[in-house]
Amino acid sequence: MPYPFVLPTTSSFSFSSSFTCESHPSLPLQASTHRGVVRDTLKKHKRLPPASQAASLSTVSSTLQTYLPYLFAIDAGLSNRPIHSDEISVILQTAPQIEWRPTLSSSLLPGREPPRVKINSLEYELFFALSTLANTHTLLSRAALQPLHLTTTAPVGTAARQTAIATATRHLLAAASIYDHLSARAASLPPSSSSHPPPCPDIAPPTLRAQRFLALAEATLLAVLKDDPYPAAVAQARNPHDTEWMYKAPDLPKVRAHLFARLCLAAAEHAAQAHACALAGRVEGGFVRYVEDLRRASRARACRFFGIDAELGGETGKAIAWLRAGLGELGVERREGERSGGGLKGLRKEWSERREDKKVERGLDWGADGGRLEETRVIEMLEAKWVKQNDTMLTQPVPPTGPLLAQMPSGREIHSIAPYQPPLLSPEVLEAMRAPPDGSDEFGTYPSSDEETAVDASPAGAYPGRSATGTPGYF
Repeated sequence: MPYPFVLPTTSSFSFSSSFTCESHPSLPLQASTHRGVVRDTLKKHKRLPPASQAASLSTVSSTLQTYLPYLFAIDAGLSNRPIHSDEISVILQTAPQIEWRPTLSSSLLPGREPPRVKINSLEYELFFALSTLANTHTLLSRAALQPLHLTTTAPVGTAARQTAIATATRHLLAAASIYDHLSARAASLPPSSSSHPPPCPDIAPPTLRAQRFLALAEATLLAVLKDDPYPAAVAQARNPHDTEWMYKAPDLPKVRAHLFARLCLAAAEHAAQAHACALAGRVEGGFVRYVEDLRRASRARACRFFGIDAELGGETGKAIAWLRAGLGELGVERREGERSGGGLKGLRKEWSERREDKKVERGLDWGADGGRLEETRVIEMLEAKWVKQNDTMLTQPVPPTGPLLAQMPSGREIHSIAPYQPPLLSPEVLEAMRAPPDGSDEFGTYPSSDEETAVDASPAGAYPGRSATGTPGYF
């Protein structure tokens, strides 16, 4: 958690080949220059080892944010919208020919590159650029949260933990704002745009809404994680570098436990909406599984907080029932009288937990299960403690879980999505682009950003360094 997006890559493109600007002749050249920087940055990011990609996310974000004002300026010129009361006259000469390699909707085998898609509209270039920036914000939130899940170093302090969660929340809300803007923009497209449907599910309106709901669900869960001591306590017990081998059981006020349960239910509702939108957008593979796992983990966490609320009120039997309801939400099946962590199932569970810890350490796709493993650990820790306490002292009956689940209240929202403000060029930059361009942005035939070698322009049948007629060429 959050979702481990893979950033797309794109081909080279010259804005001057499709657009002219009479009022600001240098605008196409400047847009092509900054787009070339974005293309190279995405290419370099993709070629980095997975463990080193987090360090380049800030560069990807800054290059996209530098490119977007020029892209919005060309879009404003095509729509006859002024920028800072400055009229921009952009004329479309020919339909642009741009290629992007989608990553979200690809269902190919691992190691296989998904096919590139061609777009012939500046609108979808804007959609790809903005969605890539939103995905980068989500990956930045993952990078901020990774130290909290490490078990090979000393535990993170309280102040650093709060700062990391606040940073991750800010990035997730920024991503949700961008997705919300894209969804509204897609809904406001004129009917004539129906002749040019989205080239792939990655930027289809249902997929954008799904990512908006997902970012909001993950931000809501972080509001709970900020004051939830139990995941840290479980990680602390597995950390060999932890010097506090004896620590006080986490305390949670009763009122906040009930509040946190309702926040988790709100996150589960957002995840359910994201799942429905993803299916409507025909997205397959890991994204749909992650959203469903996040919904299950959110409902299980709500059951845990209801159990904590009951245990603080002296109803240990009811608290145990809530925990078992949470295990049912997670899909953990257990027979009557069966203990957790025994036999072959226990060995398999221990192996999966170690594999997840290694993923966190190496910076790979940790948390791809939507937090189900982490929540299972917390619930089983509390269940073992409360069952022992109930068997030795209280001996309260454990009620069935069905009626408890039927009594669940509705979720409660905590975050609101701020409207996204498209970045605009400053008046000084716009005025400077009234001058003729210093050169041309015709870059020629360059390969896609996914390819290492240059394109050989020799005709078919010619040897390297020779023309088709056999005359010597240039090496």
